[in-house]
Amino acid sequence: MNPDMKPDPYPELAAAGGFVAALEREAARLGLDLTARPNAAAPRTSAYIPSVVAERDPLGVHIIGSESRLFRVEGGSQGISLVSGWTSDLQDVVRAGAAWSRGASLREMRAEAPFLSYDELAEAHECGPAAVVESQWRAMRRQAAKAPDFPEFAALVEAAHAEPRLRQLYVFSSHWTLGFSSCTGCPFRGEIAIVPPVGALYRVRRRPMSENLDEAATAEEAVALAVSHLRADLGPAISGTARRD
Repeated sequence: MNPDMKPDPYPELAAAGGFVAALEREAARLGLDLTARPNAAAPRTSAYIPSVVAERDPLGVHIIGSESRLFRVEGGSQGISLVSGWTSDLQDVVRAGAAWSRGASLREMRAEAPFLSYDELAEAHECGPAAVVESQWRAMRRQAAKAPDFPEFAALVEAAHAEPRLRQLYVFSSHWTLGFSSCTGCPFRGEIAIVPPVGALYRVRRRPMSENLDEAATAEEAVALAVSHLRADLGPAISGTARRD
């Protein structure tokens, strides 16, 4: 061996004949049920592990380091990122993949693969769209509370939250503009948007970057105008994305 050559950081991949084969061989060695599929765009460094839960996307498993050993794992469902993590241990990857494959909850996954992490929104997703909407509103109100130099934004968030027809929608922000979606996953189905003023008026728009529909002097007036532009049959936000529905 050439003394100037660095050792292969992924020797088990070469021994098994590839990334997918290495994942499945390690799973068999651990006594776990796992089926992996190569990523057609990068079959040598990326694979997918499907789940028995139909709404879950396949778990993505990727080789990140070329000179040093590092794997990345990431999984989502219906337009929401659920779980992710970094590890140098192939056993960790396989345990996470096997748990995802059989439909384990996020807490169960982290118990079996502690390198994984998830946030409040991801955990809410397991309880349904109403829980996701409620979680997102809590996060938005916390964000507004941390922006004392922009009281108009905080006033808008609170006024929108007080309105039942907006509170049932998934709220998101883009450059301080509040958008309201009838689905909880990204890409969103925007129903209405409100732009807080910067020394001027609140502006109501169909989309965050579209033309103004109305203008108002106060957050409460802007919210009332926004509601007047909503579809009459609009109900609570549902799971999924605008692309898939």
